[in-house]
Parts: sequence; C-alpha cells; structure tokens
Amino acid sequence: MRRLLLSVILIISLVGCGGGAPEGSPNTEGGDRVSSDGFFTDATTLYDAGGNAFVMRGVNHSHTWFKDKLDTALGAIAATGANTVRIVLSNGERWNKDEAADVRRVTEKCAELEMIAVLEVHDATGSNDAEDLMKAVDYWIEIKDVLIGNEAYVIVNVANEWYGDRNGEDWRDGYIEAITRLRGAGIKNTIIVDAAGWGQYPKSIHDFGREVFDSDKLRNTVFSIHMYEYAGKNEKTVKVNIDRALDIGVPVIIGEFGQRHTNGKVAFETILSYCEEKGVGYLGWSWKGNSGGVEYLDIALQWDGSALSEDWGEILVNSEYGLKATGKKCTVFE
Repeated sequence: MRRLLLSVILIISLVGCGGGAPEGSPNTEGGDRVSSDGFFTDATTLYDAGGNAFVMRGVNHSHTWFKDKLDTALGAIAATGANTVRIVLSNGERWNKDEAADVRRVTEKCAELEMIAVLEVHDATGSNDAEDLMKAVDYWIEIKDVLIGNEAYVIVNVANEWYGDRNGEDWRDGYIEAITRLRGAGIKNTIIVDAAGWGQYPKSIHDFGREVFDSDKLRNTVFSIHMYEYAGKNEKTVKVNIDRALDIGVPVIIGEFGQRHTNGKVAFETILSYCEEKGVGYLGWSWKGNSGGVEYLDIALQWDGSALSEDWGEILVNSEYGLKATGKKCTVFE
C-alpha cells in the first residue's frame, strides 16, 4: 500500500501540483510555522511539506562520476537508515553534464527509497569567480522542470563549496544574486548555501548569512558547513561553529564531514553527538569512490554496503548517534 501511495504522490508531483513555501510565511521572527507544499524554514528549524520538523541524516553520493552505480548505491544507502542523500551532479563545465532526464531518474529513485534528494552542482568547487556560480544557477534554471512540483522531495544545494577564499562579503554578494535569479525563475525548492572557504569558513554564515537569507523572497534557505580539518578540527571548534551559525536564526546542516582529512583529524564523533543535541542535520562524505589519497573517506568498502569502513562507515552508520539510531524518515513518505 505504501508503494502505491508513493507512486500516486510521485505522479502528482511530476505533473506540477507542488508549489513550495508560500511567499512571506516561513521564518518570520516569532511567527507561527506554516504548512506548505514543500520544505520550508522557521527560525532554526527545517519543516517538511506536512509541517513536521525534519532533521537530515544521510550521506553524499558521487553520482556524476559513478552513474552506473546509482541503483546499487542508493539502495545500500537507504538500508543504513539515511533519510537524505546529497547527490553530486555536473553542469558540464568540468565533468560530463548530468542531463535533466538523468536527474529526474535520480530524484525518482530517491523518492522510491523514501529518501530526500539534495542536489548539488560540483563544478564550481573552490572557485572565487561569480561567473562559475552563475553557471550553476543557469543549470538549475535549465532543468527546473525536474525541480518544480517536487518541492516536497528535492532540495537544491546551489553549488558545492563555491568561494574558496575566506571572504564573506564576496560570498554574500554572489549568493544574493544567485538566489534572486533562482526565485525569479520560479524555483521554490528549499535552497542550501555552502559556507565560504571551501565550505570550511562558517564565519561567512555568522557575519553575512542573514543578509543572504533575507534576499530570498521565500525565506527558505538553509546554510551548510563542511567540517574537515579546519571547521571540525576539535570538539570546541565544532560546537562554536555550529552555535555561531545558528545564532543568526536560520537552519544549519553539516553538508560534508569525515573522520580525517588531508591536513588533520576531524572531531567527527562530536559532530554526530552535537548535531543530535542541537537538531542539526548531517551528511557524511561519501558513500564510495574517493581517490587521490583520500580513499579513507569511503563510508562503504563495497557499493552494495556489504562492508563498511571500520573507522568511519561503521561509526557513521551504527554508533549511538549514527544514521540507524537517529535517522527519522520524512513524513511525506508515511
């Protein structure tokens, strides 16, 4: 019966009956939360289309480089208890472009497995050039038919780690333009914005995130910190960075993290426990396929999840604050 209901939901969403959060209603200072056709924000909480608080618990999957692994990987990720999967896509600037039909297939598979899809363009990673960010925006506008009507199942992470430098002002200006263009094109999905400094400069969120948020006419933006050896280097740093980002009064997630990275260890167990304490979402990097000396970031040793890495995957999935223990399915699938 649940499969039948899900199929009906998907058919309805694909013909464009979704509408996103009503303009002006979400995230009002001290206001009541308002139900919507898609995800929406109110203060530091992300709500699903049914008006229920939703905390992301999931992983990243590098789809654009491993397109043939989609069904196997997503099935295995769903089995971990993940309620969300962040999907790496390409707009064709650096890698082979993911066309609209393929992206639709990805989102439909995620919904079939009862996981929320967070879609991100990876090509602008580390760039300080606003043109690269705008090319990511162009891509979302080009495939907007995949997004519009699916606001209850699909979230748009505009560009992975755009703005490599630790410069909040330029980061702010770029994202104000990006969000304005996305909303002007009729895209109402919740938007995720990565911090500056390759995602590891959360001061950009604390100092300028509110201006970015207020530029969104739907007031439906979430901010993401990537916690590796800088933003997540020890317990104190993890807690301060999460707290200061939340201080601006909008939802925050940890969009990427691992157990260590090139230049040091990561307090990943603190990330797990403190995110649970604070109601902050987290998405571990990444299911499988890492290379170039960071193979240790593989959560799974096999694409089908039959073996997990002991020092990362096992803890992320099976520990006290891991996916199986804390992941709660989005209520749109009930």
